[in-house]
Amino acid sequence: MTAGIIIIAVILLMVVFMYNSLIGKKNQVENSFAGIDVMLKKRYDLIPNLVSAVKTYMKHEKDVLTEITELRSKAMQSNLSDDEKIQLDNKISRAIGGIMVAVENYPQLKANENFMHLQASLNEIEEQISASRRAYNAAVTDYNNAIEMIPTSILAGMMGYRRKELFEVTEAERKNVDVNTLFNN
Repeated sequence: MTAGIIIIAVILLMVVFMYNSLIGKKNQVENSFAGIDVMLKKRYDLIPNLVSAVKTYMKHEKDVLTEITELRSKAMQSNLSDDEKIQLDNKISRAIGGIMVAVENYPQLKANENFMHLQASLNEIEEQISASRRAYNAAVTDYNNAIEMIPTSILAGMMGYRRKELFEVTEAERKNVDVNTLFNN
């Protein structure tokens, strides 16, 4: 009888440990995604200033500026899923990259002190977003491993936990940059 109680206690402790571990990993993923949200909010707050600074110089790139403004408005909605936020973030990254390439055609803008400050701030935020994405991907990998490996996979299945997607680079961003076209513009 005593051996049975000890076995039941050990099994119960293992279940509690696995449960707590799964909850911790799920919360770490949510915390990491919230970190990305904070950095994206900083970027969204910077976008109107950036658009305002370049608007007077970049009359020919009006479409790009309009696209960034529209994407920012969509991204600020609170009813978006994590996947939708990730897709919008990728679109905004491409659009901002387009502005930075187009800036090369405007020497007065590149020399503008306000724009240079905004560009430095944007670069810093982009680095912080990149670091947040790495932290998120590490947390998601840890979480996915936990819910897919035995014995925690059994408990994760009962809890309804599902695999999370990593923050990945889009196919367009994976292509090599043609440096010659950048210098010929």
